[in-house]
Amino acid sequence: MKFHSKPIVEHAEVPLADAGQLEQLISAWADRAPGAKPPEGGNACYVLSVVRREDTDSARAQLAEITGLVDAQGDRVLGAETYVLNKPDARTYIRSGVAERISARARELGANMLVLDAELSPSQTRNLEEATGLPICDREAVILNVFERHAKTRRARLQVEIAHLEYLRPRIRGLGLNMDQQTGGLGNKARGPGETASELLARRLDGRLAELRRGLVQLKRADSAQRKHRAGSARVALVGYTNAGKTSLMNALTSAGLSARDRPFETLDTTSRALSRHGGDVLVSDTVGFIRRLPERLFASFESTLAEACEASLLLVVVDVSDPEAPEHLATTDELLGKLGAAEIPRIVVFNKLDKLGDPDPERFAALSKRHPHIALSSHDPEQVAGLREQILEQVRQADTQREIFVPYTSVEASRRIYAECRVLRSTATPNGTQLVIEAKPHVVDQITQLLRSTR
Repeated sequence: MKFHSKPIVEHAEVPLADAGQLEQLISAWADRAPGAKPPEGGNACYVLSVVRREDTDSARAQLAEITGLVDAQGDRVLGAETYVLNKPDARTYIRSGVAERISARARELGANMLVLDAELSPSQTRNLEEATGLPICDREAVILNVFERHAKTRRARLQVEIAHLEYLRPRIRGLGLNMDQQTGGLGNKARGPGETASELLARRLDGRLAELRRGLVQLKRADSAQRKHRAGSARVALVGYTNAGKTSLMNALTSAGLSARDRPFETLDTTSRALSRHGGDVLVSDTVGFIRRLPERLFASFESTLAEACEASLLLVVVDVSDPEAPEHLATTDELLGKLGAAEIPRIVVFNKLDKLGDPDPERFAALSKRHPHIALSSHDPEQVAGLREQILEQVRQADTQREIFVPYTSVEASRRIYAECRVLRSTATPNGTQLVIEAKPHVVDQITQLLRSTR
């Protein structure tokens, strides 16, 4: 189900509450298929990008971003423009006169929806709707719709539905139903005395939210167990702005074969693959992309997915160097990593899509990467990707420690862990066991040493 303020096509057959069919509506909402496709051809939209300052380059980039998101949610953009807003109007966000002018232009083009690149309150949405006579879709709704289209796994669907319901909760009146009719409580256990249809639906949505959150907690527990199982591996996380080419780089590094279409938020789930080393003890993870003004509820819902970045020993911050907004994208990534508590994790800044840049400027790369090591490459160039792989392994090795240990032939479990989780630098056989020089992360070496002591 796509989210906007009023029904257009998807909600045309929704039963009215005063027809006595509210329970059918609730059931249809709770059981709806996540990621449902939009109507054939999508909605015809007119897009208004709202900016706060006169900056031609920045305004152009913001307009391109929101139109790209509208396209990614399956709708058609018939027209778009930028509006400089000094101060939001408390009632309609943009002034009524501006709203009327925009709606007239949208109708001339045949648009049946107005998209605003701004986060609107429920009351602003309703008031703007009355002023324009068109359904309104704000920035948060657009991003939610894009996430819903790309949610494939159970985890992603749970996270997206939680965010959707939280968005819907204060906007129940916008469903286009008679939601203020009181419903009698006698003889109906589901309804309280004098409870309005909107109150009943809100209560049922709260129940659904609680159910979804319990499911997400179960998945978090499973993730925690999986992360413990991978404790012996160095973990590298790909992070960065959406569409920076993280998944393409992931495929080039690990031959993961993931979908890397040029669309916003193509990746919503964290995927991990081994980076060939000695026994595959370096895991690389692709994560959900960042975006400026990421809705808070989406950030909260996907926090468990983004936890992969917090627990990594190295971050690859991927930047589309061919994008004029690259410095702003890098700043957004830094800001969100700070919110996640991952600001102090060592990182390599990867300036991707070098093949699309006419004149690479090494000094610009150094200025953008600041104090962090960096590399400029194209994920389609095997030689450049190989250079990044070596840089990753070198940085991982710097955190490793070497130790000489004696492993009796009877210590089968210790031998298994050594060859699975460590790099064996030297091996000398003796009558009673093997003298080894190993290299691994300090805590792995300590665990193996303790295991050997316990088996003596």
